[in-house]
Amino acid sequence: MTTHPIARARAARLEALRREYMTKVINGAHRRGRQVRVAPYFLAEPGPARAADLDTIARYARQQEWQVTRSTFADIGQPPPLAQRSGFGAACRYAAQGFAHGILAIARPAITTDDDAYLEILEYLHARGVFLAYLPAEGQPLPDGRSS
Repeated sequence: MTTHPIARARAARLEALRREYMTKVINGAHRRGRQVRVAPYFLAEPGPARAADLDTIARYARQQEWQVTRSTFADIGQPPPLAQRSGFGAACRYAAQGFAHGILAIARPAITTDDDAYLEILEYLHARGVFLAYLPAEGQPLPDGRSS
């Protein structure tokens, strides 16, 4: 299946915006002498899969020199619209209250594949000083320019 060039261009613009917002929040935390804290978010059933995701998220966060919060957030089943995800909503509120600088998920589809909803959540979180992050796909650059 081939992605239409317009869809690829929009996805690239959204990724650039996400990275820009993430960089601003991270740089702000560093200027204030704070370690970046991230709240893990999962779209997975409780059990071994979620535990494995947490291990993967924690390892990635350590590579970035980010601290993982003790509180984690999750929703289960097929991904419902963002507005219907109590776990994601709780993660957003938690971070917006200052307990985390960002929300970290395994991959963008764990957040949403809908570009309009994705843009809306990026803007909502950015207005509250929170970034959204997910692990880079194999071979994609890490936030500091290294390859995954």
